[in-house]
Amino acid sequence: MSLAIALLCGALGAAVALLSTRQHWSEGTVTVAGGPFPLIAKGSDVTGVPAALAIVGLAALVAVFAVRRAGRFMVAALLALSGAGTVAAALLGASDSSALDEKAAQASGDTSATVQALTHTAWPYVAAVGGVLILLAGLLALRYGRLWPGMSGRYERGGAPRQRRKAPATDPDRPEELWKALDRGEDPTGA
Repeated sequence: MSLAIALLCGALGAAVALLSTRQHWSEGTVTVAGGPFPLIAKGSDVTGVPAALAIVGLAALVAVFAVRRAGRFMVAALLALSGAGTVAAALLGASDSSALDEKAAQASGDTSATVQALTHTAWPYVAAVGGVLILLAGLLALRYGRLWPGMSGRYERGGAPRQRRKAPATDPDRPEELWKALDRGEDPTGA
């Protein structure tokens, strides 16, 4: 049950955080020669951290199943930290006006111009909710991850070298025997 909840929370949280960084986080105006000029800043304009950490969290969520023991604990901790970082970055970006100030300076041609009539949307808080879901997935992985199934070790090589089987003697006068020796990785010309 904890596995399904963690997978759902992690995937949903990453999707919510990624989608919300593509939305408008703040808007305002700048005065130019023709009057007020509207400006809009997306979440990715304000900060790229929530989107980057959501991708890291998604990768860590998948990697939890690929590792065992201490590796699983470390990947689960990375998952939780990426969720916490997403929350922090989104909340810090919720009241940030620097991206709009840069756009105001660029639009007006005046480096000291700042944005006026600044308003913020709820999208940074939606990104923070996505981060909380990623954090929850990481905490579940830290708590219950040792009980979750891992990838099968069925096809992994052991540490001991394999014994090569002895090849049957080849008749050098028969061409098909030479080809079979090549297929086995033997040099039919060597003695």
